Amino acid sequence: MNQEIERRRTFAIISHPDAGKTTLTEKLLLFGGQIQVAGAVKSNKIRKTATSDWMDIEKQRGISVTTSVMEFDYNDYKINILDTPGHQDFAEDTFRTLTAVDSAIIVVDGAKGVEAQTRKLMTVCRMRNTPVIIFINKMDREGRDPFDLLDELEQELQIKVRPLSWPINQGARFKGVYNIYEEQLDLFVPDKQKVTEKIAVDINSQELEANVGEEDAAKLREDLELIEGVYPTFDVDSYLNAEVAPVFFGSALNNFGVKELLDCFVKIAPCPRPTKAEERDVNPEEPKFSGFIFKITANIDPNHRSCIAFCKVCSGKFVRNAPYQHIRLGKTVRFSSPTQFMAQRKSTIDEAWPGDIVGLPDNGIFKIGDTLTEGELIHFRGLPSFSPEMFKYIENADPMKTKQLQKGIDQLMDEGVAQLFTNQFNGRKIVGTVGQLQFEVIQYRLEHEYGAKCRWEPIHLYKACWIESDDAAELEIFKKRKYQYMAIDHEGRDVFLADSGYVLQMAQEDFKNIRFHFTSEF
Repeated sequence: MNQEIERRRTFAIISHPDAGKTTLTEKLLLFGGQIQVAGAVKSNKIRKTATSDWMDIEKQRGISVTTSVMEFDYNDYKINILDTPGHQDFAEDTFRTLTAVDSAIIVVDGAKGVEAQTRKLMTVCRMRNTPVIIFINKMDREGRDPFDLLDELEQELQIKVRPLSWPINQGARFKGVYNIYEEQLDLFVPDKQKVTEKIAVDINSQELEANVGEEDAAKLREDLELIEGVYPTFDVDSYLNAEVAPVFFGSALNNFGVKELLDCFVKIAPCPRPTKAEERDVNPEEPKFSGFIFKITANIDPNHRSCIAFCKVCSGKFVRNAPYQHIRLGKTVRFSSPTQFMAQRKSTIDEAWPGDIVGLPDNGIFKIGDTLTEGELIHFRGLPSFSPEMFKYIENADPMKTKQLQKGIDQLMDEGVAQLFTNQFNGRKIVGTVGQLQFEVIQYRLEHEYGAKCRWEPIHLYKACWIESDDAAELEIFKKRKYQYMAIDHEGRDVFLADSGYVLQMAQEDFKNIRFHFTSEF
């Protein structure tokens, strides 16, 4: 069992939109032998789309709207990649994904440096002490000075950095990188779809001049001296404790610097670690199985209207057809066809180990955050769902398709794409999201996956907050007074829909015994 745990590497790829996450994922799959030719996110010449962007809307817009799970073997390691959406409208999906991984790779655009979304995601990694490796992408374009980028990373992400590879020039004059970790030179040959070879060169010999020219050779030696002087020697423990982030340079599109990143990653990245439950810490080596659901996706396979729940194995060994306890419902469940993923393609498996991500067929019994065990009553926590900031009434645009619309809304809300509230005053349904783009995605998916049309109507609201109180009488008075602004969420809990910040503040002052919550976890 320990051997299986040691060879697992489960990580997420995170960044601001357009820094190159999905492109990097494609290249990692290429090295893992899972695909023979890499697809592109946006390209006129390459007809194949990226493996991890499998939804129609993702192919059309060239953005990721949902996290994809992919697994492959590389050398002796078993790698599980989660390619996350970068767009802030889908940040919740990404935050939830970060609870299910042991480490992360942050992709930074060499010309733009650190951007807003990267800072937010790094804050989540810091909260959970997740070790990160930084990949500075797009070195084949004109960008900023590498030393300036390193300084910015330290300031903005509040973490010490240590370069493990170093670029030789950039943009049109980009010649390659010197791999500090393995002490050899990798020369740049632009090729978007195949793997290039590397050359071993002694840094102090004349070979270096022969390969990169005198001027660049002199600059490289000077830079390396400076790096050794400024940055402490790389220490794996400080990386595992999330104190230092190793930095690599390259170009994901041209498949350059990716193999160096992967080779170093599998050697130093952490294998599955203990998971915090409410009752105690759960160690991966424990003999009994436990795991939690961190994501639900509807319609992975367009031919079957089924949902799949993604379960992260935390301890023990998951076995097909074995009886497991569903903690929230308090009943025993068995799974005859658990699957493992390659984005949309899936294959049935008989067993899974800690660190693996298993797809379980879901006929409506799962919610995000559910725990499965071999009988022990434990609860895994830390899967937030935030208070939405944008609201619209959802109306049926085609009365003949009422049933389809209802089913579509139910399945999409279970996915955690958005939140549904039913107004108690007029019984109308209100959808709340974190960003505008989610309304478009919901409308598109309802029409193309469920054959139901909806239309949005404006509603002016400031915030939704869940309320509870130990004083039943006061709660009753509050609900009567705010009757027009009371709603019920998907799980039947009371929600107060405040139409302005002032109204919310007054309500909090007038009703001292009522607790107002801004995340659904309390």
